[in-house]
Amino acid sequence: MIEIKPHRFGHCRISVPGSKSYTHRTMIAAALSDGSCTVRNPLRSQDTLLTLAALEKMGAAVVDNRETVDIVGLNGCFKPCDESIYLANSGTSMRLLAGVAALGRGTYRFTGSPRMYHRPIGHLLEALNQLGVAARAVEENGCPPVEIPGEQVSGGPVTVNCSVSSQFLSSLLLMAPCTPKGMSITISHGLVSSPYIDMTVDILERFGIQVQRDGYIRFDVKGNQTYRAGVYTVEPDASQAGYFWGAAAITGGSVTVNGVTDASSQGDVGLVGVFEKMGCKVTRAADSITVTGGTLRGVTVDMADMPDMVPTLAVVAAFAEGTTVIENVSHLKAKESDRLASTCAGLEKMGIEARAEKDRLVVTGGKPRGADIQTYDDHRIAMSFAMAGLVTPGVKILEPDCVEKSFPNFWEVWQSLYAA
Repeated sequence: MIEIKPHRFGHCRISVPGSKSYTHRTMIAAALSDGSCTVRNPLRSQDTLLTLAALEKMGAAVVDNRETVDIVGLNGCFKPCDESIYLANSGTSMRLLAGVAALGRGTYRFTGSPRMYHRPIGHLLEALNQLGVAARAVEENGCPPVEIPGEQVSGGPVTVNCSVSSQFLSSLLLMAPCTPKGMSITISHGLVSSPYIDMTVDILERFGIQVQRDGYIRFDVKGNQTYRAGVYTVEPDASQAGYFWGAAAITGGSVTVNGVTDASSQGDVGLVGVFEKMGCKVTRAADSITVTGGTLRGVTVDMADMPDMVPTLAVVAAFAEGTTVIENVSHLKAKESDRLASTCAGLEKMGIEARAEKDRLVVTGGKPRGADIQTYDDHRIAMSFAMAGLVTPGVKILEPDCVEKSFPNFWEVWQSLYAA
């Protein structure tokens, strides 16, 4: 347990680690490349290290230098792996690897934690089945564990339902250039979290892959393309920056996050625009973004493209005048926890009126009181409610080590706010 001590700060400049989403995708692309790759500024968290370990089990040569990771690619074809590959509760690892595993040889079995076995992957398996891959959920329930046979995919047209997760499309995009025929991918439902698709396409193009697209409706990727080996740098994580911008919003202080800019493909950068509408001042520079808190007011906002930032916004909304309505977020029920329920539970313990409806979260601002916050082993719940403790005495975060999933040194960086 960690008790957050109230603190009003002036101006603070911080740095956050590399993007989790970009790290996953860059390491997978490197493992599929035609030679030696160096990944600079990778996020070294529980989730990304699970992906790295899985790629090593699937045959990629890996040297982890902490500041960089060297990966020797397999030129689009993974090696056999007889043992099960454990991915804990990393949904990104599970979904992205399940697709590219079809490029390998033999059958790959991906397992995880009990919570992982409730996280849907059925729509991706259905798409793989369309491509001739006999991928299956072991329990026949559309959730992990899953088995993915290799040597069965040649490519072709495929339709995928992305109403639950954009990662199903990202998985197909990552495997598509290594198939003989290439793939023409049509989205039948969705697409939630579309900026994550922009990230995936960005990675493909950085590695020399050509992608043609019709917005978020159809993607055409030619076959027999090669991921080009080289040196690739992961940009800072906008999702992690959000907690520090939120801290500024709540306290009236000012936080500059280095290296995160509007030029990023990370959709979570858009959170600063929401804070701006709520009454904060936002200063955008060529190498950073600064948020300065002001008098906060409730807003109505569509967060379908920024789902990871919903708990962050909800906690900030607790300190705003009026009601904040966060729309198009039903897919948060299938995250590391049911994030709508987890966020509501924490806010209600703090005396804030919050309710999760079918596809939205409604928070009415007030005067939060101290409480023990159950994190449900969800890193984003822990980091979001830490913000509240900067203003409200008695906020205690239970199981604070869950931040290791995405931001292992979060509490160390958090302390920098107290020096400002």
